[in-house]
Amino acid sequence: MFAELVQAGLLDPEDRPFWELLTPRRGRRMVEVLRRRTRHIALILEAVDDGHNQAAVLRSADAFGVQYVGVVRGRAPFRPNPEVTQGADKWLSVRHFETVGQAIRAMQARGYRVWASRLDKTAVPLPEVDLSAPAVFLFGNEHDGLSEEALGLADGRFIVPMCGFVQSLNVSVAAAITLFHATRRARREVGEAYFLTPAERRDVLRRWLRTTTPQAVRLSRALARETPEGSGPPVNPTT
Repeated sequence: MFAELVQAGLLDPEDRPFWELLTPRRGRRMVEVLRRRTRHIALILEAVDDGHNQAAVLRSADAFGVQYVGVVRGRAPFRPNPEVTQGADKWLSVRHFETVGQAIRAMQARGYRVWASRLDKTAVPLPEVDLSAPAVFLFGNEHDGLSEEALGLADGRFIVPMCGFVQSLNVSVAAAITLFHATRRARREVGEAYFLTPAERRDVLRRWLRTTTPQAVRLSRALARETPEGSGPPVNPTT
C-alpha cells in the first residue's frame, strides 16, 4: 500500500520509516478514514470552558469526519478531558485563535460562510442552512452563548429545531446534532467537493504519520535533529 500512496502523491519515499511503524491494518484504517474526511463543514468554539464539553465536541468532529476545528480561548485553558476524547483529538486539525474576530475572518477569507448558533427570530432552522458553500458552525460559551462580536461578524444564525419545552441544548449535544445533519446533507448536495482535496489529504496523512503515536513523535524529533535547518517538510499539528 505504501507504494500506491507514493504513486498517488499522498506520501513521499522519505515517509517510509513512519509508515513502517504501523501495522497493515492500522495503515489501511488511516487511509479509509482519510478518504471520508471533510473541510466543507467545520467548527469554531468560542470560550467553551468546560473540559468535558471541549472533549465531547472534538470527539463528535472526528466521528462525523470533520477535520477542522477553530478554538478561541475563554476564561479557562482549552484542555479537553482525555477520558472523553479517547484520543480522537489527535486526528483533528485544531487551530487556536486569540480572538473570535480573527477566527471568523480567517474562515471567511477561505470562502466559508460562518453560521452562529443563536436562538432568535432571525435564526435559520438547521435543515435550511445553505451548504452549497463551505460552512463553519460557531458555538459559544456554555452559560453566556456567543459574544456580540461573534454574532456581528457571522454571515448568518441558525437553530437546532426542538419540539419540547426546553429551547436550548448542551453545547456538545448541539454540536453533535449539527455535525450529524450538516455532514450528511452536504455529502449529498455537493458531491466530491465535500471531501478533502488531494493536497489536503497529503498534508493530513503526513501529519498523522508523524504525530499520532509516541514512536512516530520520537522518530520525527530524531530526524529533525539530523536535518539541516530550513530543510525537510514542515509539520504543524494545529493547521
